[in-house]
Amino acid sequence: MTNRLAGETSPYLLQHAGNPVDWYPWSDEALARAKAEDKPILLSIGYSACHWCHVMAHESFEDEGVAALMNDLFVNIKVDREERPDLDQIYQTAHAMLTQRSGGWPLTMFLTPEQAPFFGGTYFPKASRYGLAGFADLLPRIAAAYREQSAAIAEQNARLKAALALTNPDAQDAHAALPVDAPKLAFAGLARSFDPVHGGFGGAPKFPHPFELGFCLRRYAARGDKSALEIVAITLARMADGGIHDQLGGGFCRYSVDAEWTIPHFEKMLYDNAALLAVYADAWRATGETALARAARGIASWALRDMRAPEGAFYSSLDADSEHEEGKFYVWTPEGVERLVAPEEWAVVRRHWGLDRPPNFEHAAWHLRVAVPLVEVARELGISSQAAETRLEQARAKLFAARERRVHPGRDDKVLASWNALMIGALARAARVFDEAEWLAAAQRAADFLRSTLWREGRLLATYKDGRAHLNAYLDDHAYLLAALLELMQASFRPEDLTWAIEVADALLQRFEDAASGGFFFTSHDHEALIHRPKPGYDNATPAGNGIAAQALLALGHWLGEPRYLDAADRTVRAFGRELGDRPSGASSLLIALEEVVDPPTMVLLRGDPATCASWQRMLERAYRPRVRSLDLSRAGDLPGALSRPHDAEDEATAWVCTGASCLPPIHTLEALETALAVAS
Repeated sequence: MTNRLAGETSPYLLQHAGNPVDWYPWSDEALARAKAEDKPILLSIGYSACHWCHVMAHESFEDEGVAALMNDLFVNIKVDREERPDLDQIYQTAHAMLTQRSGGWPLTMFLTPEQAPFFGGTYFPKASRYGLAGFADLLPRIAAAYREQSAAIAEQNARLKAALALTNPDAQDAHAALPVDAPKLAFAGLARSFDPVHGGFGGAPKFPHPFELGFCLRRYAARGDKSALEIVAITLARMADGGIHDQLGGGFCRYSVDAEWTIPHFEKMLYDNAALLAVYADAWRATGETALARAARGIASWALRDMRAPEGAFYSSLDADSEHEEGKFYVWTPEGVERLVAPEEWAVVRRHWGLDRPPNFEHAAWHLRVAVPLVEVARELGISSQAAETRLEQARAKLFAARERRVHPGRDDKVLASWNALMIGALARAARVFDEAEWLAAAQRAADFLRSTLWREGRLLATYKDGRAHLNAYLDDHAYLLAALLELMQASFRPEDLTWAIEVADALLQRFEDAASGGFFFTSHDHEALIHRPKPGYDNATPAGNGIAAQALLALGHWLGEPRYLDAADRTVRAFGRELGDRPSGASSLLIALEEVVDPPTMVLLRGDPATCASWQRMLERAYRPRVRSLDLSRAGDLPGALSRPHDAEDEATAWVCTGASCLPPIHTLEALETALAVAS
């Protein structure tokens, strides 16, 4: 027997299709039934890689008795937060307002038939424990409260809706001064919370914060602030050594439960790894540290090996659990490792990964992390660093092959436009940095898949699985896609990417922009009406769509000399001006856009002999210059707007260097180009 979720595309919803709960997807049918029967809604939001979502499902949603209570008292709606981030944003915010606690997943909210939340929490055990009320005991009490306390609930709902409205920025004076000190204040806050021993910000649990790291790296490039570089270099190095980093297969887990990066929450998300790939690649350019390049290459290898669909797009995530145990796929015993490797390899890895120390995970298991630096291990063993590296790599290959024979964590194999765009952009950037043609080809193929499958007559769809594309796309889908297309064009210019970028930018302005007050709503103007329409400006696990939209529109606007895009970006930054001035922390994406509104980035256009232009661009990409964007247009033909540049002869390479609307005279040597960029950037 299956319920109404059996016809959905989300692997998370499909995991619940066999529950005895009478689940609905979020739909007009479910909302209409709640109104017709005057029943409260039990809204459960999660995602397929979520460990505690699985726990609650097993304890409660698979239980016949709990399901009977749910079916009798509520209209039950199950939502995949990855397919419906609009609903997740609204009800996570409402949960925080109602409970004065941070949210998470599973999110369990109880709504009126008009979608207004009146009670909520995250994980509830079936029976009372951990200081949490038992779910089975709670359900009748909540249903009774809905029947008996309607006046109080209505009053609370009115206050909640007013509070939700206040989360969007107020209309700003278009002529007010921009908060130019906001980046400085934001960096000061990051510096105060930086952990100089283990890296990262704050204590446990510890998240990577790649957007804040990218912001710090840009500060170093712009101001020569070595304290900003130290934050980035220490954090990325400690993360690469930690258990949050898969020491065998590459890629990073979502976060660490401790402050030392040792034990992660084992799920691997596409979006985390896309953001980390970009910042590791940039940090390698800034520092030349081999370990940072190795981590970046590991992320790219993981994405291409484990997360790529046959059609070329990227899957969403890997589960934290395998065989119903979190982390089981990843952990080892010393005896198990020693059996698989040669004695000389064991001598290296037992020290390097701390297998000669007490276990660091439950059930007397070891999760691999760097315990002793390899150079120290080599010195202890009286061998060269190169010999130690060779033995480590040989052992790593053997252990990875053995691990591949284990039962793998589940994979969420839906394709999300937004997360694919993040990985496309990161792969394109890393391909430029490391000169990896395979990565660029993978990024282009994924972009071509999105265009052929999720782009329908000027409208973008949000998700795809098993031949079905659907759901109205959101701000993030459009903003990330536009940014990814700009990264692709900098890696290898294709006219079709420019054409599509213009179409996506126009869709952003037409379907999402708040023309009166500036900025972009998370949902399009023709999206279904919900109890709140967010206009998010702060970064979370993914960057703020408003910040990425502003950055991308600025770049495209300067490339084309198109004031519509430049003006929209300026309006976006000004819409959040007061928030950036008062609370700049957590808004790295918007702060970067603010800096580029105040001080426009530099554009380099290359024309002429293709071989010379390609050589020049490779040389340009060796340096970390976040404020410089170069396009090799040597094979592009005629182009629109400011991209249309004459050149004197086919056998001569010519560079144009422009900052804002100001351009230098044409440049004909690489040395002169480097000199010009040293001044401009």
